[in-house]
Amino acid sequence: MVLNLKDGLTLYFARHGQTEANVQRRFSGNKDTPLTNLGRTQAADVGAILKREMTAADGYAFVSSPLARAVSTMKIARAGMGLPPDAFFTENRLKEINLGTWDQLTDEEARTPSPILFSKRSNDKWHVRVPGGENYAEVAARVTDWVQELKSNTIAISHGATTRILRGLLAGLEWRAMSALDEPQGVVFRVRGDEVVRLDP
Repeated sequence: MVLNLKDGLTLYFARHGQTEANVQRRFSGNKDTPLTNLGRTQAADVGAILKREMTAADGYAFVSSPLARAVSTMKIARAGMGLPPDAFFTENRLKEINLGTWDQLTDEEARTPSPILFSKRSNDKWHVRVPGGENYAEVAARVTDWVQELKSNTIAISHGATTRILRGLLAGLEWRAMSALDEPQGVVFRVRGDEVVRLDP
């Protein structure tokens, strides 16, 4: 089933800027990791894209995942738009996928304790949970709830897997195709009706 935005609404969403964990190629879920210098530049790029694309921010709700890397990205983006950095809401349903005991581990560190579980999860992210974490289906459910409740034009900052799953839902993709989507930083996706457009700096 394709996830649809309510008629007449516009949604802009972006992933947070690059973090230290991204550079180190570590799983990054609900544990926080700071933005790098490049990540701060990418956050500024998000603000520049939004400023370019929007005639005015009036009437838009600004919402971020409560995790610090997303909050920092939103503050930098809003400052770049000439808006008060702290004037936005946070939303738990926009958090990154909970990676449980794998959070902040490398692939090898996560694989070593249980190669069989690592393989099962890699082959079925929709159903298989990381120990103490979530599967794709659970993230999809909370993101769907959030989108279906939107009542105004919205700008959102979230995370790699979460925004990838959102893009997949909007396109009606099955989970393997969702998982194969890229996780770009420093870009914005605009949703209107059934159209999803990538906006680059």
